Amino acid sequence: MSGPHHPLIEVEVSAALARDLLAEQHPDLARLPLHGRVHGWDNITWRLGDTLAVRFPVREVSAPLVVNEHRWLPALAARVPVPVPAPVRTGRPSGLYPWRWTVVPWFAGTVVAATDVSGRTTWARELAQALAAVHEPAPADAPVNPYRGVPLAARAEVVEKRLADAPGIPHRAALLDAWRDGLAAPAWDRPPVWVHGDPHPGNLLSDGDRLAALLDFGDLGHGDPASDLATAWLTFDAAGRAAFVARTATLQGWDDATWRRARAWAAALVPVFLAHPEDYPLMADVGRHAAAQLADEAPGPVAAPVAGPFAAT
Repeated sequence: MSGPHHPLIEVEVSAALARDLLAEQHPDLARLPLHGRVHGWDNITWRLGDTLAVRFPVREVSAPLVVNEHRWLPALAARVPVPVPAPVRTGRPSGLYPWRWTVVPWFAGTVVAATDVSGRTTWARELAQALAAVHEPAPADAPVNPYRGVPLAARAEVVEKRLADAPGIPHRAALLDAWRDGLAAPAWDRPPVWVHGDPHPGNLLSDGDRLAALLDFGDLGHGDPASDLATAWLTFDAAGRAAFVARTATLQGWDDATWRRARAWAAALVPVFLAHPEDYPLMADVGRHAAAQLADEAPGPVAAPVAGPFAAT
């Protein structure tokens, strides 16, 4: 891969290292071609042959997330109505590489962050159904994510500073208003549900007019689903958001306070997506899009509550 060393990578995973790890632990896969490397915040992924991919953490802080995926994703995948990358094989630490790693299915499609926003409305209801399938009550030993699913108050100091001080934040006043409104909303007071943690357009695949896959469960946790519902502003325009919110309301009936918190989460994530615009230009586009959506949206309730399994009584 050409260009400067990526600033977040602590352990580089070359094709040679990936092949050596496969030869060591899954020799029947080691002769398949490795190609099409991509990297995200926490992982490097090599495509393996035509139907598989190999995913490696590149930072120590992200290594425990793979353990959560190995343990929990197979059961979650069984109930989600779109493809998710449940492990096909798992890798263990060795003298070659310090952390667990995963062989997953390769899904055909286009990363949603690279698609036209107006075309996403056709599958907005599919995403609502997929997240509703995730947002089921979580067991007591479900993983804890300190950055998602938590009360907004737990992130208040960090987020307020980012929104107020980070350079180049578009629509700063509107983002601060959205954040503060969500912070003032009633907190989640129901049983914790599973939370994907990061269903933004970089972790979604589409194929024409359908949602092709929901990716990257590394931020899996439990708590308040509002951080996942922020995708309504991250992913869609007004039409797509209306379809997503309406379908979610039918399935789960989240109250207006939940949507206010979701809007606040969307605002909170804008500076995160804008933090590395040269390394992640598509994510920077997501941040700018979300900021514009929040700035253009009329004040008031996102959706009227609809009776559902978690509707307020």
